Amino acid sequence: MVIIKTFILLFIFLASLKAGKIIAKKYSNRVFELKEMKNALVMFLTKIKFTYESVPESFDEIGDKVNGSISRIFKKSSELMKTKSAGEAWEEVVENEETSLTNEDKNIIKSLGRMLGKTDLDGQISEIKLVEGFLNTQIEQAEVEKQKNEKLYKTLGGVIGLAIVIILV
Repeated sequence: MVIIKTFILLFIFLASLKAGKIIAKKYSNRVFELKEMKNALVMFLTKIKFTYESVPESFDEIGDKVNGSISRIFKKSSELMKTKSAGEAWEEVVENEETSLTNEDKNIIKSLGRMLGKTDLDGQISEIKLVEGFLNTQIEQAEVEKQKNEKLYKTLGGVIGLAIVIILV
């Protein structure tokens, strides 16, 4: 009986630690996704400046070169552009794709959709640069939040698990 109780208490403690790590990982994921989005926008800027490919073709190629949920955003947008306008497809996919990005991040990224495919080359380039500038600010904020909160949630998971174990003993 004591062995079973010990295993249950150990499981509770380890589960709490894991929950803390999962919550903390969201902060790392957000920084990664923002940096990936920025890299993808730089690729897009280069493509529209020098290759004159269509937006769906560019997005499809960018989706192959970036990682994670950002890749899915570009791939799904490219696919959806077959039935919707570029801006509508972009905004819909950014809003609905499961990411670690905050609503503020998503709103900044969605703002690119207003000009996507609707203006001349210079207008799109200036919009991409504007969004890229906003992303730099978001990356800085995300890194500060990551440093502040990542360790907090890992520690908090362990402390809560330990508290539950102590209460149950």
